[in-house]
Amino acid sequence: DKVIRIVPESERETQILKAAFNRLKVDLWQPSSTFHIVEGTVTDVRIPQNTSRSLLPYLQQANIQYTILISDLQKAIENQTGLRSHRNRRSLSEYNYEVYHSLEEIQSWMHHLNKTHSDLVHMFSVGNSYEGRPLFVLKLGKRSRPYKKAVWIDCGIHAREWIGPAFCQWFTKEALQTYQTDPAMRKMLTQLYFYIMPVFNVDGYHFSWTNDRFWRKTRSKNNRFRCHGVDANRNWKVKWCDEGASFHPCDDTYCGPFPESEPEVKAVAHFLRKHRKQIKAYLSFHAYAQMLLYPYSYKYATIPNFSCVESAAYNAVNALQSAYGIRYRYGPASSTLYVSSGSSMDWAYKNGIPYAFAFELRDTGHFGFLLPETLIKPTCTETMLAVKNITLHLLKKCH
Repeated sequence: DKVIRIVPESERETQILKAAFNRLKVDLWQPSSTFHIVEGTVTDVRIPQNTSRSLLPYLQQANIQYTILISDLQKAIENQTGLRSHRNRRSLSEYNYEVYHSLEEIQSWMHHLNKTHSDLVHMFSVGNSYEGRPLFVLKLGKRSRPYKKAVWIDCGIHAREWIGPAFCQWFTKEALQTYQTDPAMRKMLTQLYFYIMPVFNVDGYHFSWTNDRFWRKTRSKNNRFRCHGVDANRNWKVKWCDEGASFHPCDDTYCGPFPESEPEVKAVAHFLRKHRKQIKAYLSFHAYAQMLLYPYSYKYATIPNFSCVESAAYNAVNALQSAYGIRYRYGPASSTLYVSSGSSMDWAYKNGIPYAFAFELRDTGHFGFLLPETLIKPTCTETMLAVKNITLHLLKKCH
């Protein structure tokens, strides 16, 4: 299998690509659906070995330029996770935050923190997934006063975006390790609670470890079609299944049979609704594109508190860049990325959470979803700066 990149240069090329991709049922890495392919759109696509034999000559014949990003995907998958045998997987005191972890490992890590850091950590479940797995959340913060504002952070809505859950774990580690020594972190944990959900789409994430590394959706079954899963970031009750989402169960951006049809989405939506007065920021972590996005996703329009959110994003992106010079684009999701309906970020904003952001972490396509473990540390280190920046901005009162 290969991953290739094409940037269509004309309407003709756009139409040829859309038709070919829809016919061949390829796996689009970016954008998430052929619907979004227009002239000038950077299009990354995974093509199975047997398809590439017909597709690549076809593109050459049609005089469409492409570059090969990853020439042997199987090899890249093996390179991403390195040799796992040398890892000490059992001892949680030496838990390695610079490797990717399976769902079982992440959940036992959460249990362990709950036991060993009971002063700052409280673990609970907001419900169960389609396949019956608990949906665990860590509540982080000093129990310093009865009422505190809170920040919600989720990772892994899309199963194959492994750097997301890695960041959620990194954030938790940093909070616990630097609480004593870093005044900013101390302030954050004293004045706020953080609700952290390291793996939102637990079934899909598990499946991406066991069956299909590039699985994106949930794992719910569809009775009429043989296709599994719903895009958990198109299943929210905000302009549901409008532009940028699909009604077809086999598509990657399938919005589901109805809003909150997925138990994972329903459970988190219920929790956020219940705590909407307390939660002031919603942060969701995705990959890949190196962007910091804010509402709206579903339409081209300016949010009422634009100036606050925009300045928070500007400062966060600058803080992030200060670590390794990595540049992030920032702006409203619809114009910075593409229009998509039914997203968690829009829903959070519409439900009264004034700061709603979605991060698209590294990289811009060289590794795509297969970001090597060696890049976990720099990615998380710089992202940490952005998140702290947004959080401290929040405490400064600008709404």
